Amino acid sequence: MRIIGGDAGGRLLRTPEGLGVRPMPDKVKLAVFNSLGDRVVDARVLDLFAGTGALGLECLSRGARQLTSYERSEKHARFYRANLASAALPGIEVSLRVQDVFVGVPQLAREGRQFELIIADPPYGDKTRPGKRSESLAQQLLDVPELPGMLAPGGRFVLGHTKRDQVTIPAHWVAVKELKHGDTIIRFLERPESPPAAAAATADSAPAPEVPVAS
Repeated sequence: MRIIGGDAGGRLLRTPEGLGVRPMPDKVKLAVFNSLGDRVVDARVLDLFAGTGALGLECLSRGARQLTSYERSEKHARFYRANLASAALPGIEVSLRVQDVFVGVPQLAREGRQFELIIADPPYGDKTRPGKRSESLAQQLLDVPELPGMLAPGGRFVLGHTKRDQVTIPAHWVAVKELKHGDTIIRFLERPESPPAAAAATADSAPAPEVPVAS
C-alpha cells in the first residue's frame, strides 16, 4: 500500500498482517481523489475508521491543512503514527483519537468542529436482506444526525461500502455522485441547503484526549 499522489506520492505505508485492515485499492483511491480534485487543497479533513492512515495521509499529501482521525484499535493507531512519521510531511496539523467513531462524532459536534471533507471507508457489512434495512457501519454512519452539521458549506462526505450492502440515504444527506469498482461503491454526499435539525447527542462518555501526532 502506498500514497499515490501529492508531495509524498510513492511513499510506502505499513499495514498489520492479516485481515484486520482492508485498505482501499489504489485504483479506487485514485478515482476518489481525481473526483475530489482541488477540494482537498487547504481542507480540514475528518477521517473516520482511519485504520493505518492511508486515506488521511493521501489528503495531507495532496494539500489538506488539517487532519482529525478516529481509529478504535490501538494496534492500528500505532501503524498510523509510524506511517505519518514516514510520510515526512512538514507543517501539517494532525490529531488522532483512539476512540469509537459513534462516541467521538457527537463529542466533536458539541465542540462545534466543521470540516471541508469527511472521509470514511468502514469495515464492510453483510449483504442486506430483502425487506430489511442495512445494519452495516456505513449505514450507521449515514444515520448519525450530527454528522451533516459538521460538514462545512460546500464540503463533501465520501463514504465507501460494499455493493451487497444496500444502504439507505437519509434525508439529512444529498447524494451527488457515485463511483463503482468491483464490489466497492464510493458515495459522495453533501448536506442539504437547509439540513434537518440534528437530534441532541446522547453519548455520555468523557471525550478521549486529542493527541497531536505531528505539528
